[in-house]
Amino acid sequence: MEIYGMVTGKAGKSGYGSASTAEDVTHSIDAKHLTAIITGGTSGIGLEAARVLGMRGAHVIIAARNTKAANESKEMILQMYPNARIDCLQLDLSSIKSVRSFVHQFLALNVPLNILINNAGVMFCPFQLSEDGIESQFATNHIGHFLLTNLLLDKMKSSARESGIEGRIVNLSSIAHTYTYTEGIMFDYINHPDRYSEKKAYGQSKLANLLHSNALSRKLQEEGVNITVNSVHPGLITTNLFRHSGLGMAVFKAMSFFLWKNIPQGAATTCYVALHPDLKGVTGKYFADCNVTTPSNFAIDTTLADKLWDFSTKLIDSLP
Repeated sequence: MEIYGMVTGKAGKSGYGSASTAEDVTHSIDAKHLTAIITGGTSGIGLEAARVLGMRGAHVIIAARNTKAANESKEMILQMYPNARIDCLQLDLSSIKSVRSFVHQFLALNVPLNILINNAGVMFCPFQLSEDGIESQFATNHIGHFLLTNLLLDKMKSSARESGIEGRIVNLSSIAHTYTYTEGIMFDYINHPDRYSEKKAYGQSKLANLLHSNALSRKLQEEGVNITVNSVHPGLITTNLFRHSGLGMAVFKAMSFFLWKNIPQGAATTCYVALHPDLKGVTGKYFADCNVTTPSNFAIDTTLADKLWDFSTKLIDSLP
């Protein structure tokens, strides 16, 4: 991810760049045969991804904590595209109970699952614990999506096997994964308020998204499953995620205005990785501006990825 390309919007090897929009990168793609879940599809780049996938014909399930906002998003999309297929289901990623309930409700729909976009997240939150006693950014951004993905894997595998269509899992990470704690993942102090840094905790959760993607990609490749798993950095976009940021972020935004994207541009990489035929078989990669880029050394540490997988599994299993 080069600064020159970010500023100028110059296209990379994929033919797309930072100036490309979600509609640009999905132009002429027919997604009528696909079903996609998008978490956090009620605002920002999640809503834009839901809109564009719906426009391209995919059956989109918006998974959101706020069902009123989800239904409003559905109606907005249907007003634009009356034939779009949009459903809404309640999902609070900070709650293990809610994740399990969502999966139960989705499976009851008896539809295939071809695409899972783990988009929802929180950022720079003051220290607080989830209802399960897990630091909120780690709980929402990583643990919730980790469990959601694992619970949906059998459905994705059967969908890929029965249809012959490649499944795709897209995890929303961030360049912020490079700004984390000294050890990468602070396993021994995840829930320790005295060790908490709201910005490093966010970076830790985004690193966890990358590590999860890479570990799952390896596992699925070893199984010979027709599902790819990739991570994306959507770019710097002003969305509701910044509601907890303060004066320092406002100053940073003012000084770096030339790097920031609008929402259609911010959703481009997600939609590119989810739908574009050029990425058939591409897995375990990290994308920014619709091109493969290199993440941090922590992100490609397979030992750390395996440790996080085991830690996450044991943490979930230890809950009532």
